[in-house]
Amino acid sequence: MLPQRLTRAAAQSPKKVAELIDLVNLPTTLRDFMGQSQSSRLSCFRRVWSYIKENNLQDPVDRNFVNCDQKLKSILLGKSRIDLAELPMLIKLHFPKSIK
Repeated sequence: MLPQRLTRAAAQSPKKVAELIDLVNLPTTLRDFMGQSQSSRLSCFRRVWSYIKENNLQDPVDRNFVNCDQKLKSILLGKSRIDLAELPMLIKLHFPKSIK
């Protein structure tokens, strides 16, 4: 069951929600990070966020930034520090563009 926020968004724009929750084959870098061969963009984002929280990678001074370890660098274009606002865009780069 989808959360109420996603249910409302699905009614207004079903194609955008489908892009978030459709399973796709993951590229090798994400496959190694996630430990599975297929995932949705939303579950991938959740896994990356939980990894950041579990490993205490948020900058202690400015919580809007993440200090990437080696495993996180492998999926985030080798950046050592990213802004949290960049995170969805960097994850989206790994997913194929949908054909309209």
